Amino acid sequence: QVRLVESGGGLVQPGGSLRLSCAASGSIVRVNSMGWYRQAPGKERELVATITSGGSTNYAESVKGRFTISRDNAKNTVALQMNSLKPEDTAVYYCNANLDTRVYYAWNYWGKGTLVTVSS
Repeated sequence: QVRLVESGGGLVQPGGSLRLSCAASGSIVRVNSMGWYRQAPGKERELVATITSGGSTNYAESVKGRFTISRDNAKNTVALQMNSLKPEDTAVYYCNANLDTRVYYAWNYWGKGTLVTVSS
């Protein structure tokens, strides 16, 4: 079975920084892409950032210039460096991976989520 394990969430002050990380493990044949999504109370889940195995990135307009996504293909990990955090960044952040396994092709997997709270 595939498992995504997230870490790095917590409470920070406005203007502060956090670094989230996620590691994928299991019967993985290929990692096509990995990324981060978030969901705030009363709002729909939204894309934050994604990165392909080739290094192509995509960011939500609200986080461009503040967040940076990176990956280590050899270890099947992805990280999100979050700087200049704002209260509106408060949300549960979910790790996502699009993977090829022995039984499924290009299937999306999700972590359990980690809470990021930006407050003074």
